[in-house]
Amino acid sequence: MSDDYEWVPLRLPPDVTRLSASIRLSIEAEYRGWELTRVRLYNDGSRRVLLRRKKSRLSNQRPDQPEL
Repeated sequence: MSDDYEWVPLRLPPDVTRLSASIRLSIEAEYRGWELTRVRLYNDGSRRVLLRRKKSRLSNQRPDQPEL
């Protein structure tokens, strides 16, 4: 993984619908600058999501991680 990016892995439980997950991730992208890098769907219905965004000077002072 590149040093130019911050990475955040998330785990979405099986009861989160695809539509709900899409809306939540869109909000993170719009207001916090995260972009979707990878989604992995598991047999139990849960999803593992990897988000990234460019590092900034401010991100080193106060980490801002998604609140999903």
